[in-house]
Amino acid sequence: MKAKADVPFVPLNIAVLTVSDTRTEETDTSGQLFVDRLGASGHGLYARVLLKDDLYKIRAQVAQWIADDQCQVVLITGGTGFTGRDSTPEAVACLLDKQVDGFGELFRQISVADIGTSTVQSRALAGLANGTLVCCLPGSTNACRTGWDGILAEQLDVRHRPCNFVVHLKQAEPCVSRG
Repeated sequence: MKAKADVPFVPLNIAVLTVSDTRTEETDTSGQLFVDRLGASGHGLYARVLLKDDLYKIRAQVAQWIADDQCQVVLITGGTGFTGRDSTPEAVACLLDKQVDGFGELFRQISVADIGTSTVQSRALAGLANGTLVCCLPGSTNACRTGWDGILAEQLDVRHRPCNFVVHLKQAEPCVSRG
């Protein structure tokens, strides 16, 4: 698809949540990939948090961002697998006003080239809640790269046609540089 040249870019305020029982901010390559990609695309990092895989802590953090008038997108990496502690989809799904079914479907489709049939074990999902796009992706850095490069870069760009998610997001002031 093409970008519409006469439409100005709109920077979004994006929060990044890493769900992991083992990672630290220094070892969080998946969260860092999102931070690097969103910054390189012209968006602002609204917040970055790392939480243990705890359904209620995940839900509380995401709910806080959804309620925040300035947070427009929440990108979550981790907790989408099938181990006993993986609870991100369960934490997030009940918060969504509308689920974006095609997000998980497309993520699995484009992941086949990298991981073959193992893609069926991905519980990637996305949805809209209070004008906030919430996307849950696996914890691997390659999965986050696939999600950003294959879906999010275009869908978070107002110039992408024929449609994108920017028009569905709450209006907010751009993030001011914190550094």
